Amino acid sequence: MILWFQDKVEVLEFHTASVRSPSRSFKLPAVIRLKTYHRPYLSLIVRLSRPNIFLRDKHICQYCYTKFSEKKLTVDHVVPLSKGGRHEWTNVVTACSSCNNRKGDKTPEKANLRLLNRPEKPRWLPNRDLELEDNVLPTSWRPYLAAR
Repeated sequence: MILWFQDKVEVLEFHTASVRSPSRSFKLPAVIRLKTYHRPYLSLIVRLSRPNIFLRDKHICQYCYTKFSEKKLTVDHVVPLSKGGRHEWTNVVTACSSCNNRKGDKTPEKANLRLLNRPEKPRWLPNRDLELEDNVLPTSWRPYLAAR
């Protein structure tokens, strides 16, 4: 609403609901478009954290290639810390408890496991709160989203 009042966005579609001030009523915007695009700061640093590792790996165990909820996932060090591995983006992956236990204190090769993706440091990650499955996307958004 604030961006709309500041004339920074164009409202493409409105909800049926509205909000009121003491003297006016405003329909709620459903779809907006920025009038000018401001490129985000490029040297963004993505913090190494458990939730960010899960986001990077899309909640998929990198050993059995199955998607899990966060509660059923662990973070695995590809080269174990006890074997000289480091706690950094290029050495951590998402693993389910079963695969992490199976791998134990070994490298994937010695545990006879194969990584789905080689771990890399991400330049950006999607916002967890904005990740929406297709079945919960507002129908008014669909014509404006790229084919997914």
